[in-house]
Amino acid sequence: MEKTRHPTPPYPEQQQEPPGKTAEMKPVPDHGETSYKGDGKLTGKVALITGADSGIGKAVAIAFAREGADIVISYLSEDDDARDTAKWVEDAGRKALVAPGDIKSEEHCKDLVKRAIDELGGIDILVNNAAFQRTYAGIADITAEEWDETFRTNIYAPFFLSKAAAPHMKPGSSIINTTSIQSRQPSPQLLAYASTKGAVSNFTAGLAEMLAEKGIRVNAVAPGPIWTPLIPSTMPAEKAAKFGENTLIGRAGQPAELAGAYVLLASDLGSYMTGAVIPVTGGEIMI
Repeated sequence: MEKTRHPTPPYPEQQQEPPGKTAEMKPVPDHGETSYKGDGKLTGKVALITGADSGIGKAVAIAFAREGADIVISYLSEDDDARDTAKWVEDAGRKALVAPGDIKSEEHCKDLVKRAIDELGGIDILVNNAAFQRTYAGIADITAEEWDETFRTNIYAPFFLSKAAAPHMKPGSSIINTTSIQSRQPSPQLLAYASTKGAVSNFTAGLAEMLAEKGIRVNAVAPGPIWTPLIPSTMPAEKAAKFGENTLIGRAGQPAELAGAYVLLASDLGSYMTGAVIPVTGGEIMI
């Protein structure tokens, strides 16, 4: 289906097996492929982005590359989507390191940082973006195994990666975590996911204090409802069709609409920002 920049609900009813594929979404999300224009804000930087195969991570990878950064594209197993991200990074004249694997493993997280250093020359920006979510009607339906998987993906992995990356980051480097409006306005059917996002916001604040003396800034972006493969692969089709309609703007956000917030936090434009959470929520209030 042809991509529409800012489509409004209802969307076609659709369902995918997790983690979902971009090409099968209707409408196809906008990652800024034709719209984002960079001007060198991240020239010479190396960024490691988790979940960079699709959704927000893909949009951030495209924007960072057009701002001059080389990119480690971390993802689980969605090879086609990851290769497409790499193509856009390389079209911007930057290096793309495609790195599949499971960030729930601390050893894999260490390896991602090592590859960034060995193959791209260092690590200046870490974007902890990958996430896992499922919807359930009641707490009895959530298994201990799924609770553990959600926490290991959404909060253990940012801890593993930050711990591995920080010793190699120079003053002026940046760690950016993706939290969520769910950290302040939890939906009961997203109990596990929302709990991890509350933890991510707290982790951001604490790590900002811990790394301030090293000159490493730590911030977060809090998306509202964003149209990514996570939605049709984790929500009932009838709910996905109405996704985002209750925001003040009246629609789900597109991944491209978040990229600027990450560029701000990664670049010198955000040099006086640490411990901050930037809401990009379509008008849903986070106070």
